[in-house]
Amino acid sequence: MDHATIHRWVRYSPELLDRFNRRKRAVHGKWHIDETYIKVRGQRRNLSVAKRFLSRALKRHGRPERIVIGASQTNREAIVTCDTTDRLRARSRRKLTSISIRQSQYLNNRIEQDHRAIKRRIRPMLGFKSMDSARVILGGIEMIHMMREQQAIYARNPQPSLAEQFALLAA
Repeated sequence: MDHATIHRWVRYSPELLDRFNRRKRAVHGKWHIDETYIKVRGQRRNLSVAKRFLSRALKRHGRPERIVIGASQTNREAIVTCDTTDRLRARSRRKLTSISIRQSQYLNNRIEQDHRAIKRRIRPMLGFKSMDSARVILGGIEMIHMMREQQAIYARNPQPSLAEQFALLAA
């Protein structure tokens, strides 16, 4: 595929990702979370970004029973902070149990394998110039990865091909 074709289609990535997320399967009670560092103008991820990511995930998918993380202290602090905030907000309505955190570098091996594909695609680009371009391109890469993994629900065909899924989203 020509690089100009990809450049033209990248601008539609957020819309296609929104359409895909409406069809996405439900998330279960056990989450695996890991971070990867991608440079955007030389800056890296920090605690505030991890908290923002986790609070959005909790709003969208609900509270998990357990979260498995690697050796990152940033993720641990973000989970504890978001969990405490969530339980304080819900204190008047119902009693929420705290989220169990399992920290082990070997339990997240399947998540670690996903980083290789993203890094391989980004390396020739020499990083991103803005957060907006990083968000759009990474969202498109992740959408294609989720489509390959059959993470969406389709009514007529339970396991459509990648081309059929793309046609359903673009229609």
